[in-house]
Amino acid sequence: MKYKHIFFDLDHTLWDFNKNAHETLTELYRDLKLSSYFPSFSVFYSKYIEINDELWDLYRDNKISKESLRTVRFENTFKFFGIDNFELAQTLGNEYVRIGPYKSNLFEDCHEVLTKLKFNYKLHIITNGFEEVQSIKMKSANLNQYFDQIITSEKAGVTKPHAQIFEYALAAAKAMASQSVMVGDNFEVDCIGAEKSGFTSVFFNPQNLKQNKKVSYEITHLKELLGLFNK
Repeated sequence: MKYKHIFFDLDHTLWDFNKNAHETLTELYRDLKLSSYFPSFSVFYSKYIEINDELWDLYRDNKISKESLRTVRFENTFKFFGIDNFELAQTLGNEYVRIGPYKSNLFEDCHEVLTKLKFNYKLHIITNGFEEVQSIKMKSANLNQYFDQIITSEKAGVTKPHAQIFEYALAAAKAMASQSVMVGDNFEVDCIGAEKSGFTSVFFNPQNLKQNKKVSYEITHLKELLGLFNK
């Protein structure tokens, strides 16, 4: 068997980040009466996702801190709509981090795929998410049962796509890059980063986003992993 270890990203790959975020913010929009401030939930949510993605890029490049990311994403959303209410933005940020990780929506067939892969491979997580938050997500979604090593960027001291986090993960799993696969939704961060460190990579691309480069494999559904690695 060529491969012995399969490493997964968590958010947007196993844990359905967008669905869970949408669910959490729908509840908070109602509970905090945010309709008094925004034209509609969909307008608020679309702008928040855009700002959040931009700030995560800065966090991965070590240009902002974890604490700044958590607060600024909502502050900047409020500012975009001309809302001057720092206290409400801070409350929304705190409640989002408190409630969101307990949501347990996963991508389709996630449990079935992980159950079957675990028979033949050692499974691990490599995530840029925050240590305490990812721990709650894993527990709430009943994912801990599948994984030997759960590597967060906070634990490794560096974020994907930097080589050090992949090296840290290999050492923790007692694995060789040539026998390891990385599965993730972010083409540059998960796939290109992993391949530069000697992994085989699988680009999880449910939205069929076009890329200028190629990696080892590309899938649109997690179940396709069984055809690739459970032959």
